Amino acid sequence: MKLVDPAAKRLFILDTNVLMHDPTALFRFKEHDVYLPMVVLEELDAGKKGVSEVARNVRQVSRFLDELMRDVAASDIEQGIPLDTRGLVEDIEADHGGRLFFQTHTLNAALPDVLPGNRPDNSILATALALQTEHPDLTVTLVSKDINLRIKAAVLGIHAEDYFNDQVLEDVNLLYPGISELPEDFWQAHSDTLESWQKDGRNYYRVHGPLVQSWNVNECVYIPGEQGFEALVREVGEDSAVLETAIDYRGSRHTVWGISARNREQNFALNLLMDPDVDFVSLVGTAGTGKTLLALAAGLTQTLEENRYREIIMTRVTVPVGEDIGFLPGTEEEKMTPWMGALMDNLEVLTRSEVGGDWGRAATNDLLSNRIKIRSMNFMRGRTFLNKYLILDEAQNLTPKQMKTLVTRAGPGTKVICLGNVAQIDTPYVTETSSGLTYVVDRFKDWAHSGHIILTRGERSRLADYASDVL
Repeated sequence: MKLVDPAAKRLFILDTNVLMHDPTALFRFKEHDVYLPMVVLEELDAGKKGVSEVARNVRQVSRFLDELMRDVAASDIEQGIPLDTRGLVEDIEADHGGRLFFQTHTLNAALPDVLPGNRPDNSILATALALQTEHPDLTVTLVSKDINLRIKAAVLGIHAEDYFNDQVLEDVNLLYPGISELPEDFWQAHSDTLESWQKDGRNYYRVHGPLVQSWNVNECVYIPGEQGFEALVREVGEDSAVLETAIDYRGSRHTVWGISARNREQNFALNLLMDPDVDFVSLVGTAGTGKTLLALAAGLTQTLEENRYREIIMTRVTVPVGEDIGFLPGTEEEKMTPWMGALMDNLEVLTRSEVGGDWGRAATNDLLSNRIKIRSMNFMRGRTFLNKYLILDEAQNLTPKQMKTLVTRAGPGTKVICLGNVAQIDTPYVTETSSGLTYVVDRFKDWAHSGHIILTRGERSRLADYASDVL
């Protein structure tokens, strides 16, 4: 292996899980060089079979490697293969100048006696040590999603990093909140150029000033206090914005399927969920903040009372909290039923009516079962949903690629609701900053037909609120 200008370049050794997580990782290191140990190729070969997302990613990596090695002579592999995407990846420049190296000969490096055996991780560590010895003037970095491998590399004096390119944000606290508080002197500061009018029973205000540059369309703004002000940003221009007063769903005058908002965030969430011009809504919050209840109540109202949608479709990632209970018999809907406890619990609340007695409740449940469908994410590819109200529960466990696959299922007249808590991720190698939920919130925040709210106050019970705080 011969490196060009080693002082200006770094050599990144990729672990298998990086490529399994992101097949385009080969092209994400710009002008720097990438090295693939032979044991990584062996692990990729072992993981190519199946219909899982990991197996699909492995097969995509193999196709990338095959395309890169096309028309490359065997004698040129030792010199490194240019990492030219050749149009393989749309969002990456064609050629950054980096090269791809394979392990073409045995590297002499002895691992300490504390790391015996022939495990793949130890082979990768041995390769990294050998490359450091052969190229002392070069910065060799091991890139892995495996925390334990990075710890062992640090113990051996090998520079190791996580794969950061898939991270949407540097810190999850920087996630777009969807709601902002206005200063107390907001009206006084903007009174000179303020315009106001009424339309369809709603008040509208056109505001001018530097503050509007920080707003996004459908962002929720408020002034706290007894005579407070709550509105949604409907238009954002160069130096002006249009605010529309929010509907107050807290009282009995405006309820959604018998449900009233209990706090400001829930009220804003219902405004977005009930708005036919908002095609995508994401609700993020801890347990007990009312995400599923609000989404279902709005869906039932718009499906059964307003006939805006034909039916409600609910799906979620089937990641167990404890040990997997194994094979589940029955149809697709019957297999998904154990995962839909949140749906059943909230339907029980929404259908709790004393009118009609047991017979009336049974009739209501039969009606709802015909208009609410439970679907598995495993069978979503190629589908198109027309005039549906689609709820994606536990969306924090999705990767960005899976999120794109699901959201693009929406056809004309379909509304997509994403629910999740980025603090409760159960999928391996998905973090708070690389979750598909974080990804879609960040990418959709500037779109005029999307809305987002972070629910912060738990409303389940005083026991649940206290447990969330102290446990």
